[in-house]
Amino acid sequence: QVQLVESGGGLVQPGASLRLSCAASGNISSEYIMGWYRQAPGKQRELVALKNSRGTTRYAEYVEGRFTVSVDNAKNMVYLQMNSLKPEDTAVYLCYRWQWDNPAWGQGTQVTVSS
Repeated sequence: QVQLVESGGGLVQPGASLRLSCAASGNISSEYIMGWYRQAPGKQRELVALKNSRGTTRYAEYVEGRFTVSVDNAKNMVYLQMNSLKPEDTAVYLCYRWQWDNPAWGQGTQVTVSS
């Protein structure tokens, strides 16, 4: 099994930047998909950004150009650099990892964008 622990959330003003981190531990595969989803109150969980072990990335259209997902394989970490944050980015951000046909989720970290 894989355990995921997020950090880096917080309260920021519109236009600010924030960087989320997620540490993976446990039985780690060299082949994976890793990244971030988010869930706002009363809304369904939605994709933010993913990156696979081949280096291919995928972004949701509403974060394209503002957010960047990166992976440090040596540390089993995934990051989400969020720039030009908007109030509509407010949500719980959840780390995600898929390997060996099994998904794993972190507990989530709250990001609030408000003036």
